[in-house]
Amino acid sequence: MKKLQTNPEKCTGCGICENVCAKTWHKDESKEKSAIRIKAKETGGYDIAVCDQCGDCRAMCSMMSLMTDKKTGVVRLDKKTCVGCLICVAECLRGYMFYHDELSVPFKCIACGICVKSCPSGAISIIE
Repeated sequence: MKKLQTNPEKCTGCGICENVCAKTWHKDESKEKSAIRIKAKETGGYDIAVCDQCGDCRAMCSMMSLMTDKKTGVVRLDKKTCVGCLICVAECLRGYMFYHDELSVPFKCIACGICVKSCPSGAISIIE
């Protein structure tokens, strides 16, 4: 299975990964359109929130628009069958499904690796 591995101890909170993700997938550098989120901890340092490809969201989708790619293990959304009900966003226990008012369907990380390539501190990597 292909997924992102994070090392929060290396994260500087620069937000480059968020900007690159949003720009790559939504042609907008708005961090609210990123499938990876950097959050400052109250105790210092940062958390890196990114989908771990658990697949729990698939069972929530009545349209069966979420499926796991058999080759990579990545959970993907079929935009053609998604009706935008946002149940997957509301029910994702980890908070890794996102929605933005300017987009017609929810979105999540698909482990494309663009954030890995852009992270100057090496806080994100792809593992198989």
